[in-house]
Amino acid sequence: MINLKPFLLFDGNCAEAMTFYQSCLGGDMSITKVGDTPMKHQAPPDHQNKVAIAELKSGVIQFTATDWRHPTRKRNPGNTVCMYLSEGSYKELRAIFDKLAVGADEALVDDLREMPFGSYGHLADKFGVHWFFHGQKNAEV
Repeated sequence: MINLKPFLLFDGNCAEAMTFYQSCLGGDMSITKVGDTPMKHQAPPDHQNKVAIAELKSGVIQFTATDWRHPTRKRNPGNTVCMYLSEGSYKELRAIFDKLAVGADEALVDDLREMPFGSYGHLADKFGVHWFFHGQKNAEV
């Protein structure tokens, strides 16, 4: 089953922001730093303490966040809130990704692919809405 939840992008203060949100909303939070992931060897030293993924769950409220880490794209107001599709199979996510990619800005498309932590992709659709995809590992790879 695919889940849809808000995804927030921060500029190095994700852990601080999510801790604040937890103090306001309660609930359970998990934070994983880049240095604690299988991708740690691919990240520069100054990114090791950045948040790779943070999740806050409080009742029906659930959202995810990360620190901005894209090497060439700039963080700007307006591109810091995204839609996050997760938990689905590669095949399910691929079908949705391909539909949303029609008319998307090709400079803002990171094709759905296998990563050490599962399937991952990103795009900004033709309306400028950013979509992140994270799913199960592709059994076909």
